[in-house]
Amino acid sequence: MAESAEVRRVREILAAVKPLAAEYYQLTKKPLGVTGEVAEYIAAELLGLDLAPPRTPGYDAIRRTAEGPQRIQIKGRAYGENAKPGQRLGTIKRRADCDAVLLVLLNNQTLEPREIWEAPYSLVLKRLDLPGSKARERGALSVHEFKRISKKVWPASV
Repeated sequence: MAESAEVRRVREILAAVKPLAAEYYQLTKKPLGVTGEVAEYIAAELLGLDLAPPRTPGYDAIRRTAEGPQRIQIKGRAYGENAKPGQRLGTIKRRADCDAVLLVLLNNQTLEPREIWEAPYSLVLKRLDLPGSKARERGALSVHEFKRISKKVWPASV
């Protein structure tokens, strides 16, 4: 299937933004604020997902399967080798029309992908419902917590 002019242009824009965002981070130690968009695009490219239209409630992408479409929330995190263990994902939307959650970990120096992890949405909700954490009440899991309930889907394990 031929790539549309719009998709091609988005690819060009993100290719230009990634090095600028990485340089901005290196200079200021603050993210530029494009991590989520870069993570969505990378997940779609690497895993063959179709991105949902902007502001689609509850999910960011669709995976086409023999059983039907799967709706996926995508969370991105720029993450370095010496990252603090308590780093958190963005808010996971509750009561969403969603089947799975992806975590795209990006190298915080380059915004190139490091790993992608996937968890069933139902399992994520069970984890968020555990008592004793104000962060979980807000819909936020740590990267470590998310990895414990998910499986690594990229790069493929040998």
